[in-house]
Amino acid sequence: MTHSADKSSILVWDAPVRVFHWLLVLSFAGAYLTAESERWRLVHVTLGYTMAGLLAFRLLWGFAGTRHARFSSFVRGPAAVMDYLRSMLRGAPAHFTGHNPAGAVAIVWMLGAGAVIVVTGWTTYNEIGGEWLSEVHEGAANFMLAVAGVHVAGVVLASRLHRENLVRSMVTGRKLGTPAEGVRRSWWPLALALVVAVLVFWWLQWQGAPAP
Repeated sequence: MTHSADKSSILVWDAPVRVFHWLLVLSFAGAYLTAESERWRLVHVTLGYTMAGLLAFRLLWGFAGTRHARFSSFVRGPAAVMDYLRSMLRGAPAHFTGHNPAGAVAIVWMLGAGAVIVVTGWTTYNEIGGEWLSEVHEGAANFMLAVAGVHVAGVVLASRLHRENLVRSMVTGRKLGTPAEGVRRSWWPLALALVVAVLVFWWLQWQGAPAP
């Protein structure tokens, strides 16, 4: 958490975090929109496997990544979350350089829901476990969509209260903070490797697609 004095634009989100974020948005949205279509079944399954790989990467990066990417830097207890929510209702929330406590809850819930979606999607696709897993799969997807909606609303509200464009920060990686709170490296080679891995996987899936 930082105060208003001596703040400037600093690098907070490394490139792998940003690439993961937008690839997950794309994969989940695409998978959700193609869930009920047999014609787009391969796209749905491909995006589901993509989500699995992205979640696995984020789990590892949550322990080995840069300062604000680590779970230890933003996962907080219920008391901290409630304090932050109350401060938002008062219109004067504390400023956090990384994820704020409310945003952290949404992130943890979405990662958990994503894991459930991936596991139940795989079992359903391979006809393992029965119809109830398909229902869990659908329920988890709807839950993740709802949490994502709340998360977006929270980002918009926090952006207004802090007078800081939090969506842009997930593009540029930069937020307001003191120089000591910034990260030193963007890790672009790793981010590009993540993009290449996803594109190669999509290409292989396309090459292996059955003829119409």
